Amino acid sequence: MADLFPDSTQAQLVGLDRADDPAVWEYAKTNGFVLVSQDSEMFDLSSLRGHPPKLIWLRCGNQKTAVIEKLLRDHHGQITAFEKDATAGCLEIY
Repeated sequence: MADLFPDSTQAQLVGLDRADDPAVWEYAKTNGFVLVSQDSEMFDLSSLRGHPPKLIWLRCGNQKTAVIEKLLRDHHGQITAFEKDATAGCLEIY
């Protein structure tokens, strides 16, 4: 997905694959990332703490990686607009 989101990474690649949600949240906030998660607990953090970081909440249930990739690619324009909107904190994608 580097062609659409060149500065993105994964929790595992930055050593956070076993970290709790608040630690991942703080990392994203400190480093200017937008979180992408299927986890309702991330949505709860977003509701409680506000943004940054922004959250893209995938509401599609557990899917294969290819399905998630297609979902993000199909919503690229919406995601780009969301990133630029200073008032938006959470984008739900179905």
